[in-house]
Amino acid sequence: MEKKNILVTGATGQLGSVLTKMLQRKHGLNNVIASDLKKQEHFEGLFEFIDVTDFDALQESVLKNEITEIYHLAAILSANGEKNPLNTWDVNMKSLFNVLEVSRIHGINKVFYPSSIAVFGDNVKRVATPQSSNLTPSTVYGISKASGENWVNYYYTKYGLDVRSIRYPGIIGYQSMPSGGTTDYAVDIYHKAVKQEPFECFLEASTELPMIFMDDAIRATIELMNAPSEAISVRTSYNVSGMSFTPKQVFHSIQKLYPDFEIKYKPDFRQDIANSWPKSIDDSFAKKDWRWKPEYDLDRMTTIMIKKLRAHYNAIKI
Repeated sequence: MEKKNILVTGATGQLGSVLTKMLQRKHGLNNVIASDLKKQEHFEGLFEFIDVTDFDALQESVLKNEITEIYHLAAILSANGEKNPLNTWDVNMKSLFNVLEVSRIHGINKVFYPSSIAVFGDNVKRVATPQSSNLTPSTVYGISKASGENWVNYYYTKYGLDVRSIRYPGIIGYQSMPSGGTTDYAVDIYHKAVKQEPFECFLEASTELPMIFMDDAIRATIELMNAPSEAISVRTSYNVSGMSFTPKQVFHSIQKLYPDFEIKYKPDFRQDIANSWPKSIDDSFAKKDWRWKPEYDLDRMTTIMIKKLRAHYNAIKI
């Protein structure tokens, strides 16, 4: 097997923290360099403090560590991004350009760039949203991701840089707390249930959105990056689907385990964002090109989320 030296930017985020551990397990602790502006407690493995908007700092790390692959996860997400749109654009785009240029200049073998369902606007088919839909996003986060998709396609076409991307639905995992996304309610609700606290949802009960369990999201990422180059037909970003549900449906799924769990709905500015996004995703290209298939539905995910969070909170009490 070819030796890989992998750099993960945004490694302490919701996705990055889990993906880093999976890459360490797969390639070895000493072959994965996690980077971010802050470090998690009890972090295992190699870590560097890197501001990915600093080209020189990024380049120095790539050269020093003889990096062969980059997973570029650093970004400001949808809900947080709306609080300071211009800064969100600057951070998201400058960091991407730095990664692309460093990769082009120094011959990086592969780059992973995460996109999002936030690239879709309210003028698309909202049920089974097609791969080649018109992209007119309603948030600066979505605008940055849509622009990023075109730039990674450009770098592949112009320079042959092997950049691969997934349009993630809302990611649900027990490993970290919500990090500023519009779909974060579907993480926070499980924490409240296990702590036996009522939950206040910032979306309406009937708001259906595409979601994916963390284990499926990580597996999709690894499978895409492992696919042969000739199998990749989408060089912007792949639609990937896990499941779709509403706050009311996840509430009822939790009630099977916590019958007394309570919820109330208090929509805020994130409701408008959610209203502009798809209800479900057509991921037929991912299924055809690299045989993508989700393994988790809502009830199976709920069972695991509750089990893992119970163990987490019980450990804190000890």
